[in-house]
Amino acid sequence: MDLEEIEKHLKGILSERRYIHSVGTMRMARKLAKYYGENEDEAAFAGLIHDIAKELTEDEIYEYVRTHNIEMDDVEKQNLALMHSKIGASIAKEKYEASPKVQNAILYHTTGNVNMDTFAKIIYVADKVEETRDYDGVEELRKIAEKDLDKVILILIDFVIEKSNRLGRIMHPDTIELRNALKNINK
Repeated sequence: MDLEEIEKHLKGILSERRYIHSVGTMRMARKLAKYYGENEDEAAFAGLIHDIAKELTEDEIYEYVRTHNIEMDDVEKQNLALMHSKIGASIAKEKYEASPKVQNAILYHTTGNVNMDTFAKIIYVADKVEETRDYDGVEELRKIAEKDLDKVILILIDFVIEKSNRLGRIMHPDTIELRNALKNINK
């Protein structure tokens, strides 16, 4: 896996904004992997390609799902943007022969999942606190991420729930299940 080659490929298929975000996620994933004793190169790779399917059109999403037999649940049918994680995991496997660990990290990076291992948690967090993110409180979240992945994920999920409620979106059951599990751990 040559990250420079992958970067060139992504630069050609993603918008400049999405490409810059992907590189930022790669850098943060590498940094967090070092803190948590995970493979830094593998984390950088997963961080770089995590949004490879993010800018597919609705037609492209439906076509990919149909031709690759990917199931969509009811929430994903209502919010097609969530499908980029499932499609991204599939592309990672097919195009880059990514390990199951990388595939799962990409699969879970949007909604989260109670089955996330430390590696998947790193990619989930890196996506949301990478260097180009500039929302209120992100600096503090970066500091927490270096000490406690579960705590920062719980904060991030609560933020997503609040935003989804404001926008009238339905939360994915995997996100709620993860939040509840983390709440029980942190009692």
